[in-house]
Amino acid sequence: MAQSSIEWTELTWNPTTGCTKVSQGCKFCYAEVMSKRLKSMGISKYKEGFKIALHREELKKPYSWKKRKVVFVNSMSDLFHPEVPIKFIQDVFKVMNETNHIYQVLTKRPERVLEIQEKLHWTENIWLGTSVEEEKVVDRAIALSTTFAKTKFLSIEPLIGPVYSLNLTNIDWVIVGGESGPKARPLQADWVKKIKDQCLISNTPFFFKQWGKPKFNVNQEDPTIQKTHPLHAKGGCELEGQIFRQMPTFV
Repeated sequence: MAQSSIEWTELTWNPTTGCTKVSQGCKFCYAEVMSKRLKSMGISKYKEGFKIALHREELKKPYSWKKRKVVFVNSMSDLFHPEVPIKFIQDVFKVMNETNHIYQVLTKRPERVLEIQEKLHWTENIWLGTSVEEEKVVDRAIALSTTFAKTKFLSIEPLIGPVYSLNLTNIDWVIVGGESGPKARPLQADWVKKIKDQCLISNTPFFFKQWGKPKFNVNQEDPTIQKTHPLHAKGGCELEGQIFRQMPTFV
């Protein structure tokens, strides 16, 4: 468990680490870079680098958190990676079932969720999300919409291309953000505005996380570009003069 600087969560919890790339959104994966760095620092949890690793000792930690937390599950992995055994996924779900925290599980593999979801117990505190970084993977949203999760969300980050046919049926929350890092691909304002407008039409909470890099921000006077701003984000986070940080439920 670690305190998180991610704007839409409080803590990160990684019962598994490691992953493999499945789409263009993975090209400059921050978790891969961070895993290599932590391995070089001698952190035992990352001794396998970015290979899939299970960390059973992590399953005890949520029971020790006294106050209810909002928890991003597997910021350094994908719980539904094919190399993660169903039994271990069930063990992770048991922890989530038995504790009162809100768990935000994000996957790029909603098709595996559909394959095994009947073997899992879906309590209301388990939110399930999938990544839709461009039009090519928009079908992930359709797959997510038919899962058993009570709260379903899309992480459209990094947004690397226009998304024309996004279906928000049964989607409870949409997060959008640009790519950051030295090789970040540009974010265009029209791509973001189109998604925002779809959310307004469908009454879906919309969370604009960041532009990614200041040069991607169409408003170079955006005060949130400045690190001294209380709502500073990478590249700033104003969109058409507003800050959109809506959540799907009261947290």
